[in-house]
Amino acid sequence: MANDSAHVQHGGDAIERTKTTDSTKHGFAYQRRVSITATDAESILSEKAGVCEDDFKKKQIFKGWTLLWLAYQSTGVIYGDIGTSPLYVYSSTFSSEPSQADLLGALSLIIWSITLIVTIKYVLIVIRADDEGEGGTFAIYTLLSRYSDIMKRDPRRNRMVKMERYNTNEIAPSNRGIRTWLERSRIAHAILKILAVLGVSLIMADGILTPAQSVLGAIQGLEVIKPDISSGTIVGASCGILILLYLVQPFGIHRISSAFAPVVIIWLLFNGSFGVYNLAVHDWRVLKAFSPYYAGDWFVRNGSTGWANLGGILLAFTGVEALFADLGAFSRRAVGLSWLCLAYPCLLLAYIGQAAYISKIPSAYSNPFFQTVPPGMFYPSLVIAILAAVVASQALITSTFQLLSQVMNASYFPHITMIYTSDRFHGQVYIPMANWLMMIGTVIVTAVYSNTTRLGHAYGVCVILVTFITTNLVTLVAIIVWRIHPAIVFAVWLPFVLLDGLYLTSALTKVPSGAWFTLMLAFLLASFFSLWRYGKEKQWTCEATNHLDLSDLVAKSTLTTGVEAISDRGTTLALSPRCGSGELTTINGMAIFFDKSGDYAPPVYEQWLRKFRAQPSVVVLMHMRAISRPYVDEEERYTVSRTSVRNLYRLTIRHGYNDHVITPDLARLVYEQLRAAIVRGGVKPAPTEDVAIVGATGAEHPGLQSRLRTLDEAYETQTLYLVGKQQMRVSRQYNFVKKTLLEAFLWVRDNSRGRIERLNVPIEKLVEVGFVGEV
Repeated sequence: MANDSAHVQHGGDAIERTKTTDSTKHGFAYQRRVSITATDAESILSEKAGVCEDDFKKKQIFKGWTLLWLAYQSTGVIYGDIGTSPLYVYSSTFSSEPSQADLLGALSLIIWSITLIVTIKYVLIVIRADDEGEGGTFAIYTLLSRYSDIMKRDPRRNRMVKMERYNTNEIAPSNRGIRTWLERSRIAHAILKILAVLGVSLIMADGILTPAQSVLGAIQGLEVIKPDISSGTIVGASCGILILLYLVQPFGIHRISSAFAPVVIIWLLFNGSFGVYNLAVHDWRVLKAFSPYYAGDWFVRNGSTGWANLGGILLAFTGVEALFADLGAFSRRAVGLSWLCLAYPCLLLAYIGQAAYISKIPSAYSNPFFQTVPPGMFYPSLVIAILAAVVASQALITSTFQLLSQVMNASYFPHITMIYTSDRFHGQVYIPMANWLMMIGTVIVTAVYSNTTRLGHAYGVCVILVTFITTNLVTLVAIIVWRIHPAIVFAVWLPFVLLDGLYLTSALTKVPSGAWFTLMLAFLLASFFSLWRYGKEKQWTCEATNHLDLSDLVAKSTLTTGVEAISDRGTTLALSPRCGSGELTTINGMAIFFDKSGDYAPPVYEQWLRKFRAQPSVVVLMHMRAISRPYVDEEERYTVSRTSVRNLYRLTIRHGYNDHVITPDLARLVYEQLRAAIVRGGVKPAPTEDVAIVGATGAEHPGLQSRLRTLDEAYETQTLYLVGKQQMRVSRQYNFVKKTLLEAFLWVRDNSRGRIERLNVPIEKLVEVGFVGEV
């Protein structure tokens, strides 16, 4: 089987296309990147039932005012989380009034952590490791899988993957050696998969804690004006705000971010201006914390205590993981622009200003933001802090939607309802089920933990563990995708991984005091993702053994029967010998079989023939191909091709995520497309077809009128929609553990599958054909 995709790269005067050819490896397609001519590429684009370059997911590039608008929107979502950290960093770091030396050490650590981890590592390096515009650890994994053979794919989606694996002469020997080792090592494959899935799970677990942490941090500001306010009042108000936040999610990211952006911008400007004020009024000498000497002095003087207190310092860059995970909703340029021009300078000024105030009034560490507000600005600051805290929750909510869509597309999670909320920005999605589950989880966590100090212990581990995983995965991207010499990559990787490791080991000491919750939640999520993927791979293996071409399923028979011949030459159709032989009875009408793969004989069609030994007058194998854009133009949407079986057609419908194709008028649409294609000669014959069709000039050849007459009569008689429902059972060859895992997978599969009655076609014309497979 040949599976050909095309990727255009401009280099000099030549146009290089990527042709991917399949060879069998563990039952899955293995694709190689080879150079072919532009002429060959055009023929490739016309093969495989209309696969073309536009079918591949493409990164959106924005410029000018659109880029500025996206940067504005990204501010409203991404920087709410990291932007509200000034509410609680110093109070989470110190347990008593800090000395001047400790204050300078903490400030120096904050300054350099934000600069090194957020600005240099993430904004300048990590966000460039996106997979066609999508971010997060799983996007890094899928990016690597397009440049190296490390990932098994759903055979039905194989054609939609743009492989870009470099040829031997395109990659340096040292880089090629690492790639070869990575491709051949099963242990490396397993580790990469675990890291990618764990990174996603940690961010989702973080998405339960972030809203609780940020909203509680803001509401606790009420203690400044009303010290006797009860804990129940704070928790109750926080839960009410959180519920309201989740209720507005269906409005879509573009609307929410546009509404939230002014809040975050004002909040950041407040922090920046307050920082300047406190620096000028109180103690400008804290600026010497820009020297890394004070960060080193922190560890020299405090030893293990200073190392343990890093758990509070790392809260200064919590939210950095959302900066990368939310990339698909906004774009790399927009994220970089909003961080460098607004968030970064304002946050540095905020921490420096708070340190200047605490330097004079050490007791202010317990509530650093509200204690350091300039005179007359407390109430405006309280209002904007509460609003900003609500916005802060949006960063991880959006991340969860983005990441869940990625793992669903890669078959690590059952497909559930996913709504694209914008026609203009293709990566903005909303997942209702995830939204309501997160709401329930966040409210429970808020009620149980009840204050930001306890939450902070559980909060930081997820963030630093994700950044640690990201650092290592991006290192492989630099070697295999960017083709940077491993020695240079190692020199950049080492300081970052040491810094991440320092924070990670400190954060892990807080596992017993709260961080166990997020790790447990992440472990459960990662286990479910892995279980689903394991079951899907077994299912693909099962399905691959049953693939049949139409020529292997249906044959022509010259037996004389009383049944009207299907073909114009007096022959009837029969099952092939490998499928049991026997003539097929003709059923008047048109049958539309839903075809998931678009390549082989669909299982539902095969099972229909085997069970009923009947062939409708006209058969349409309809394949729905989802394209990663909102709409597909009418002239590009339909591709009709003939097969070796008379009056059996393949119809491929390319549709965007906001196109509505399955409608009550689907039969009429299919009929009109078939008829128009036959009349204009647009139906391509299969290589084995022996009946002429309309030529390029439009002249009628023998057989045309017969085909049209058969199609018209079939449509007027009846149209049936046939959908397959494959039940699975576990093979007895597995041991107890594998059998238990597969039974769990099948239980989830059976309870998460879409119901046939939800198809928007006349229910009386819908037929479900059931059959059983063995995994």
